[in-house]
Amino acid sequence: MIKKTLLTLAVASFALAAGAQAAGCAKPRNAFDQVYCAGNLFSQSDKTLNQTFTELRKQLTTEQQAALKTSQLAWIKDRDAKCSREDSTGYFVNLDCAVTMTDARVAFLKERQRECSSTGCETAKLAQ
Repeated sequence: MIKKTLLTLAVASFALAAGAQAAGCAKPRNAFDQVYCAGNLFSQSDKTLNQTFTELRKQLTTEQQAALKTSQLAWIKDRDAKCSREDSTGYFVNLDCAVTMTDARVAFLKERQRECSSTGCETAKLAQ
């Protein structure tokens, strides 16, 4: 039996970005609009995360790249554990949680980029 995939989100105090507002998300009319807009916001955050990760990786040695990859995989597992769940009725994703955690990870990766450019990359920090 194919399990239905459901998408839910906690909308309490959900701030939408300007790009989402331009897509008609300033005043979502219902839960489906909110999910659509939140999905777009998450997609943008995820795209930024992937770009930042790729840019940082280019600055690293092979050993540092391995440490960063291990750290990133652990972060993804933690994000998924905190922001999603599965039960007998389907999959549930809290997109507000996912966007918040993704934006925090982008900030972490950008800080590592600044360190690598100024004082050098520290493998221990990349592994966090």
